[in-house]
Amino acid sequence: MTEEPVAEALPEQFVRALGDYERHLRAERDVSSHTVRSYLGDLESMLEHAHRLGLARLDELDLRTLRSWLANQQTRGRARTTLARRATAARVFTAWLARTGRVPADPGASLGSPKAHRTLPSVLRADEARALVEAAARLADDGSPVGLRDVAMLELLYATGVRVGELVGLDVDDLDRERQVVRVLGKGRKERTVPYGRPAARALDRWLADGRAALLAEGAGGALFLGARGRRIDQRAVRSLVHRRIADVPGAPDLGPHGLRHTAATHLLEGGADLRSVQELLGHASLATTQLYTHVSTDRLRKAYQQAHPRA
Repeated sequence: MTEEPVAEALPEQFVRALGDYERHLRAERDVSSHTVRSYLGDLESMLEHAHRLGLARLDELDLRTLRSWLANQQTRGRARTTLARRATAARVFTAWLARTGRVPADPGASLGSPKAHRTLPSVLRADEARALVEAAARLADDGSPVGLRDVAMLELLYATGVRVGELVGLDVDDLDRERQVVRVLGKGRKERTVPYGRPAARALDRWLADGRAALLAEGAGGALFLGARGRRIDQRAVRSLVHRRIADVPGAPDLGPHGLRHTAATHLLEGGADLRSVQELLGHASLATTQLYTHVSTDRLRKAYQQAHPRA
């Protein structure tokens, strides 16, 4: 792959705009630190390309420059998904430039995105999901706090389809154990209420009654799930747990917490849940995101048909 050209120092106006935009993302849009770094990296790349073309002021940015930048990225072998993300980052940035009066018109308003090839996510079969939590429960039969916690986290991930970041952010007070629902703070600080079933309820009850207090350390606050040192568990520990436990299920694909989210959505739809309800449960902003899981269900149906029907 061709190496990236060495970046020259950006004009002061470009640097100042990036700094102001970073503050806007953090303070006004409240996006995650990971997303901020990703956006700024994309935009710095775009502004470096513009500078190499001789541009030194924001009002010189135009659609031709933006398209040239994306074309340059494509020749360097960037994936379609990466190009689509970078086009989105550029459009949102130029819209902000126009809205805040930094440029007279939005040069990215007509910038298109290459359509990404959407791959169907791997998911567990219903029997594999059951085997996953049952295997974890057997390991927790000794009543160890960590074992009880692991079963409760796996049950809740599969029962609700919450994101791993949402799971680790839960507090004890977010559980309504009588109604068997959990209050989840999702992307953009949007709150939603998600139900969970009896197996998850039993696992949570055991963790709260017999496990949490044994791990609890100063500084944990109201965190629902605790790490080995007694404070709020982090995402890396949850990912490691899911990968380890799924490895115990014969024939199951190697999935992380997001794979359990895919699995929960797929099983809901295969069980007859409507798309709109699944969208609400998962906290998707767009129904189009949820529709990906209908493709998973259809793909499974097609495979079953081809294996079973004599004239498939």
